[in-house]
Formats: sequence, structure tokens, C-alpha cells
Amino acid sequence: MKISVDKGQDKGFLPDGRHTVEITAIEEGTSEHQHVPFFAARLENEDGFVSQRFYNSEAGHPIILQLYSAAGIKPEEGQDLDTQQLIGKRVSVEVSDHSYADPATGNERSVRQATGFRAA
Repeated sequence: MKISVDKGQDKGFLPDGRHTVEITAIEEGTSEHQHVPFFAARLENEDGFVSQRFYNSEAGHPIILQLYSAAGIKPEEGQDLDTQQLIGKRVSVEVSDHSYADPATGNERSVRQATGFRAA
């Protein structure tokens, strides 16, 4: 069997701990179960990457604002934030695994996530 390695797929996940990363891509979508809009940021450096979803909901806004602030983009009341502004920005993140119950099956799942956004 041959396994192709496409562009951007030549790195593994970042290990646990604090990392300075660059936001290299943004993908937008809607959550599978509650249909909440989100964007996923690819956060990477020479050691690896992590992809983190940010949900555009009341509960998700403080986390989104923390990311923008860490990236040096000051949110202003009445002004929309453009996710494309984040590409190329460097931030410091804490990487770890997070476990949760899958809403569809109830089974425990684990995802690699980035939290604790700070200026790089």
C-alpha cells in the first residue's frame, strides 16, 4: 500500500505543552449536531500542528475574542471580525487532549485542542 502525503500533511500533532504557533489556514463550517457556525484554525510550527474549532455562539465569543486579542487584532463594538485576518498571525497556545461524550453515541471521545491563547 502506498500512502500519499499531500501538502500540509507532513507534520504530526503538537505535543502537550505551550507552543508558539502560526495560524496557517482557516476553514469554515457548521457543527454536525446543533448546526452552530464555526471556523477551524490550523495552528502550526516546525514541531507539528493542531486544528482548533471556534464556535460562533454566545458561549464561544469570549474564546474567539481571546484568540483575536492574542493575535494582535483588537475587536471593536459594532465592527465584524473577519476570520481571514487571522492567517499569518502568531500566538502562544497550550496544547492538550480533551475528552467528551459524543452526542450521537454517548461514547467517550478525545480530541487534541489548543487553549490559553496569548500574544506570542
